[in-house]
Amino acid sequence: MKNFVLFFLLLVSSSSFCQTETDIQLAQYYYTNGDFEKATIYYEKIYANDPSKVIFTRYYECLMEIKDVKTAEKILKKQVALNKGDLDLRVTFAQFYEEIDELTKSRKIFEEILEEVNSNPGLTIQIYQAFVARGKFELAKACLDKGRKLAPSYPFNFQYADYYSLMGNKPEMMREYIEYLELQPNMKESIQIAINSRVNLSQSDSPDFIALKELLIAKTQKANAPLIYSEMLIWLFIQNQNFNGAFIQAQALDKRVQGDGSRVMELGLVCVENKSYDIARKCFDYIIALGSSQPLYFEAQKSLLNTRFIEITTNRAYSSAEIQATIQDYTDALTRLGKSKFTFQIILELSHIKAFYANQISESIELLTNLLATPGLTDMQRAQVKMKLADVQVLGGDIWEASLLYMQVDNDFKFEQIGNEAKYKNARVFYFDGEFDFAQGQLNVLKESTSKMIANDALQLSVMITDNYGLDSNYQAMLWFATAERLIEQHRYDSAFVLFDSIQITFPMHALADEILFRKGKAMEDQGKWTAAVDYYSDVLKFHSDDILGDDALFRLAEIEEYQFQNKEKALEYYKRLVIDFKGSLFSTEARARIRSLRGDANIDVDSDEL
Repeated sequence: MKNFVLFFLLLVSSSSFCQTETDIQLAQYYYTNGDFEKATIYYEKIYANDPSKVIFTRYYECLMEIKDVKTAEKILKKQVALNKGDLDLRVTFAQFYEEIDELTKSRKIFEEILEEVNSNPGLTIQIYQAFVARGKFELAKACLDKGRKLAPSYPFNFQYADYYSLMGNKPEMMREYIEYLELQPNMKESIQIAINSRVNLSQSDSPDFIALKELLIAKTQKANAPLIYSEMLIWLFIQNQNFNGAFIQAQALDKRVQGDGSRVMELGLVCVENKSYDIARKCFDYIIALGSSQPLYFEAQKSLLNTRFIEITTNRAYSSAEIQATIQDYTDALTRLGKSKFTFQIILELSHIKAFYANQISESIELLTNLLATPGLTDMQRAQVKMKLADVQVLGGDIWEASLLYMQVDNDFKFEQIGNEAKYKNARVFYFDGEFDFAQGQLNVLKESTSKMIANDALQLSVMITDNYGLDSNYQAMLWFATAERLIEQHRYDSAFVLFDSIQITFPMHALADEILFRKGKAMEDQGKWTAAVDYYSDVLKFHSDDILGDDALFRLAEIEEYQFQNKEKALEYYKRLVIDFKGSLFSTEARARIRSLRGDANIDVDSDEL
């Protein structure tokens, strides 16, 4: 008998559970489809047994949709009684009275909630957030004012900043953030992110920039002003790319604290990244002037030289006198610091400048040979020296000596990026010499390289060989083209252009036409002749836009306009064209990133339909 009763109870319980599940499913179905009358019937039934917040909320929404305010008021009172600590629910109750025009009752509930603000900051913030969530901004401000008065030791700056942001009062928002930093300077990065997400600091004449600048200057000029305000001023100038202003502030701050130049060093590296080389050199010179006893002296020496190296190899705008002056700077630094494993990078850069920009190939080879014998170098450093030595050998015309060095690096670092790079460069050596089949075999292996850049380069060269080599009639043209490429590697541009022109005259309809224009453009870039490079790339687009190098030429045009001519609008036009006209291009992702950066919407994705 007992077992029968137990079974009966289980059966009833199971039946009840199944019925409840069915009611919930039907209620959700009718609610989703906008049939609130039917949904209300089921939610009323469910709510009687389950007055949880989720069920209540849906039931309440249905009642308001069908205008049954009497029942809505009834269940609101019940729900508040069951959940006295639920602020959001009480605010909902007050808003209910607002919606049915019973403003006295609504005001009373709101005032009761505000009265509960006390010396507990957590409760104040909770009440503030409840008011803000319902758009009760006056009450939210009153809540913060009362909370700050009752708990003066607690900083409500973040909440005030949030409030002023919602009200569109950016100067007051920034003031709250900045004043908080005096209490918590370790929150600097969080504050910077918060400000940057809410205001535009990129233009020096924008109201946001001017307001923050004036605020920070006023703070720094006060007696015994906290250092954090000077640091924020440096940061502000960097956002605006006013690197000279940032340098003045960083230098003044370093002198004030009798520092070791670390802030100035950090700024110098930022300047290099942003191609502000003049200010970068000022930063590094300042640290060097502090003396050799300072911890950053050696790093500043290296960074100063590296800045010169980057400027020469990137901008390629230099005179013979400037190259010689740069070589002298490197030589003087090595005299002071000595030639050792610690000056490895300086020697490597000097050898590159001597070989590729001063035509001092034998001196470069001697430097690298001696560097290779330097005690204490790591295996990776030795590989780097061999790679540079091989590059210089190619420049000097000894391509088979270069090939041996490339093969050594390839064998020693088969699974490293430098090994793949060596394999690619060795394939190019065979390509230069007309050994197209062997070169093609090496390139096919590299197509699977984990390095995207090397894989892309290998793919491009492989496709070019496939498209232009194989027929007897094409072999001569291909050999001339490969030889011309070798001459460009050796900086013998005039001889290379003679061969390019010979192909166009002898084989006027050859498929290499677009390759020739593109290589001429690259050769002009190598020489810093940017206008001539633009002309060649423009011809690629004009005559061969549908060929494989159309997107390459467009991307090169965009980069020249952005970085060399500083023509952001023209660069933006080219990047947009690339995204729209070459949807499958390998450059599409980078082009989208550049578009976001140039438009100032770095956190927003760019869809081609929006361009």
